[in-house]
Amino acid sequence: MFDELKGRRVLVTGASRGIGAAVATRLGRLGCRVAVHYHSSETGAEAVCRAVRENGGEASLVRGDVSRSAEAMRIVDEAAEHLDGLDLLINNAGDMLGRVSLDEMNDEHYDRVMDLNARSVVMASRAALPHFRNAGRGNIIHTGSIAARNGGGTGAGLYASAKGFVTTLTRNMAKELAGENIRVNAVAPGVIATDFHERHSNDAQMEAARATIPQGRLGSAEDCVGAYLFLATDALSGYITGQVIEVNGGQLMP
Repeated sequence: MFDELKGRRVLVTGASRGIGAAVATRLGRLGCRVAVHYHSSETGAEAVCRAVRENGGEASLVRGDVSRSAEAMRIVDEAAEHLDGLDLLINNAGDMLGRVSLDEMNDEHYDRVMDLNARSVVMASRAALPHFRNAGRGNIIHTGSIAARNGGGTGAGLYASAKGFVTTLTRNMAKELAGENIRVNAVAPGVIATDFHERHSNDAQMEAARATIPQGRLGSAEDCVGAYLFLATDALSGYITGQVIEVNGGQLMP
């Protein structure tokens, strides 16, 4: 089913941990040539590369801060140089950067959250276009969030809004780029038990979230991988663009 992925040139941003690490590892094991991006978690990124290589795959490291426009574009170009082109960009890098209430919010926090979660998606996608055009095709998958639909939890207003931006951008990019054989979709994870929530949520918050999930459990990074594989594979999703796949155990049923 996934034979077409063999040899595909893929950049996954924010691939040193959590969902990004799980997706990059699986794509590498399926035969993709993967550029593993990280900013500060070099050890985690190296572990992802090692897992791919131990299963006969090809992986390379790309470091940089995607929240800065020039850096985001450089990261894409460097990955394409390593891979001799680019077929798939997964814009996964993002973070809440702390729970901050409206009373506590300031310009610095606003800029940090929006630059990391919104600006990075725009600029990395823009940088990918020449490489896609050179290949005659392309595929972009953004990582959204259930927060884009439900507003997020306490102190997550900016993060939720940034992910809402990503959702809207997904649809606009899909319209703009469809004529160039470039598909654009997104995966919106629900409450996924990764170090994201270890940093930003306490036990009571996690239990409250779990109680709202019909499947009765929190998600894992591996629970999200299938949606990315589906969107990465033309045979399965070649006629799908501008869509957001919700992966949340039934917590949100739009």
